[in-house]
Amino acid sequence: MTNHKWQRLGQFIGLFCICLFLTVSCGGSKTQTPQTPQTGGGDVGSSRITIGTTAKIRTLDPADAYDLASGMLLENMADRLYTYADDTRQLQPQLAAALPTVSSDGLTYTIPLRSGVTFHDGTPFNAEAMAFSLKRFMENSGQPSFLLSDTIASTAATAEYELTIKLKKPFAAFPSLLTFFGACAVSPQHYQIGAGKFQPDTFVGTGPYKLAELGTDKIKLDVFDNYWGKKPANQGIDIQRLSNPVNLYNAFRTGAVDVAYETLDPDQIRSLEQMAPQTGWQVLKTNGNFVSYWVLNVKKPPLDNQKVRQALAAIIDRNLLIERVQAGQSDPLYSLIPSNFAAYKPTFKERYGDGSALQGGGALAKQLLTEAGYNQSNPLKLEIWYPSTSPVRGLVASALKAIAEKQLGGILQLQLNSVEFTTATANLDKGVYQTFLFNWVPDFYDPDNFIYPFLACAQGNPTTGCQSGGSQSQGSFYYNPTANQLLDQQRQELNPEKRAAILGQIQDLIAEEVPYIPLFQNKDYAFAQKNITGVTLDPSRVFPMWNITKG
Repeated sequence: MTNHKWQRLGQFIGLFCICLFLTVSCGGSKTQTPQTPQTGGGDVGSSRITIGTTAKIRTLDPADAYDLASGMLLENMADRLYTYADDTRQLQPQLAAALPTVSSDGLTYTIPLRSGVTFHDGTPFNAEAMAFSLKRFMENSGQPSFLLSDTIASTAATAEYELTIKLKKPFAAFPSLLTFFGACAVSPQHYQIGAGKFQPDTFVGTGPYKLAELGTDKIKLDVFDNYWGKKPANQGIDIQRLSNPVNLYNAFRTGAVDVAYETLDPDQIRSLEQMAPQTGWQVLKTNGNFVSYWVLNVKKPPLDNQKVRQALAAIIDRNLLIERVQAGQSDPLYSLIPSNFAAYKPTFKERYGDGSALQGGGALAKQLLTEAGYNQSNPLKLEIWYPSTSPVRGLVASALKAIAEKQLGGILQLQLNSVEFTTATANLDKGVYQTFLFNWVPDFYDPDNFIYPFLACAQGNPTTGCQSGGSQSQGSFYYNPTANQLLDQQRQELNPEKRAAILGQIQDLIAEEVPYIPLFQNKDYAFAQKNITGVTLDPSRVFPMWNITKG
């Protein structure tokens, strides 16, 4: 569920060295010395926008798309029932005509739909088409199908422009779940329902752009002339896929693309930021919702001892990690819920400090390890596993090892191990690894999606740990009936203040029992030429393109 998503990889060398310009000997491609940039950007004389990216599109079928590269295209070609207003995080109707009416038991959602909407192929949109789309998402058994199938009991057109959805359990964040890019409307004339019946190379929806060309290196989106809503401010989008971050960096620097988005290395981001005042380039950045964490297998000794897990939490110097690994281009994270949300509570900082020597992180860790029976002659030995394809997480592992050696003087010895990514994801829920470094990108913009997939356990007990559920799939095997009860309560609570209080209790519990240690959350970056306007970054959306224009 977690690691099929688009990963952001940097090219680095050494524990405490960031190469400002990578060379082939560093294990990456060489970043060339900046030259005088061109100012035109993209296709001069055209109001089409050229966007450069290193993203590789796996599929355009929304019933099987579960990566951010595909999501970026579907965000701009598709409509869902609900979305977020531009420049806000306020939920608003899209194909729905209003927010849903919810039954008193929280199980039935009645949603009025827009009329006068057509698909890219001219097929009229109505409740039957929306019901078809959601059923197809669930029944075709694609990668993200569980998002709806685990939640929805039934969906039906109860009038020409009225959709009724019944849930298996109450879920306060259900309208937010419906903003997921895969839960979009697709033409019943173009698609079929049936397990595995996917169309990865085409898309027919109702959004502001329609697919005109899908190539290996170039994707062309044209404006959909019959779009029901506000028309795009440009004449279309040309997405240029570059093979690596260096090519993306150079394409933007020389003006070959109007916008550079996903993914540049930290040294390249720093370089473009430094040149921006002289060139007029626009630097856009915001707190992202891409988080990194350290998963601890609580049923595998010695991590079945809570004091050991707490000692690990006490030594995490997040600011040092970010400085050494991310060149300062991330923010410390002290909870599983990112700081973007009002419900965020920095419980790990409140309980353990910031992990630095000044905050006494080493002293607290030594005390906890001593109480757990460890000392210089009987050190705690732990494995850290990470994907071999992720230089960033490899560097995080090395940094954690160095921090442990410096703060604890040999009482804690961390052993670094890498494993091929697909092997890791196949073995994580089997309890193979003591600890693992993972990343997480949410499926929808709500605090629930940062805690429920990590903590929920459908079957288990305190002795064996979680045997079926989110915490098993994440590799922590954490089981706590109180956590399960609080998770269900926050899912059912419609009052925002009461729900936030429950989320606070969950965050307190995790900081105490430590099945995971949050590390940092990303900063999202995009760069635009000086004659480009309308580029926005918002963690609630996947890079909207319809407001981008050339001056």
